[in-house]
Amino acid sequence: QVQLVESGGGSVPAGGSLRLSCAVSGYTASSNCMGWFRQAPGKGREPFARISSGAGSTLYADSVKGRFTISRDNAKNTLYLQMNSLNAEDTAMYYCAAEDSKHGRIWYAGCAFGYWGQGTQVTVSS
Repeated sequence: QVQLVESGGGSVPAGGSLRLSCAVSGYTASSNCMGWFRQAPGKGREPFARISSGAGSTLYADSVKGRFTISRDNAKNTLYLQMNSLNAEDTAMYYCAAEDSKHGRIWYAGCAFGYWGQGTQVTVSS
């Protein structure tokens, strides 16, 4: 059974930083695409960062490029998101996602995501 458990969310002032973690079980993070999505109040779920399997090439949406970094610790089977220079527009629920090559329905950057964490809230005050 695949489980993704996010942690590290919270409230920070604009300009601050947070580091999100996603502990993965029942699944090998390094062998598949992993990603981060977010959903702001009243908006749809938005993909913004992806790390590929193997060598781990990364890709970011323009809205976070240069401020956020997605990474993976293969030994810990954990995905991370370092977020710097946060602003009010980054306020959202943040979700860790994993590729499901058989049943994934949400496509981003060449990966079909089908496994999701429960989300962790990030609130940035201006």
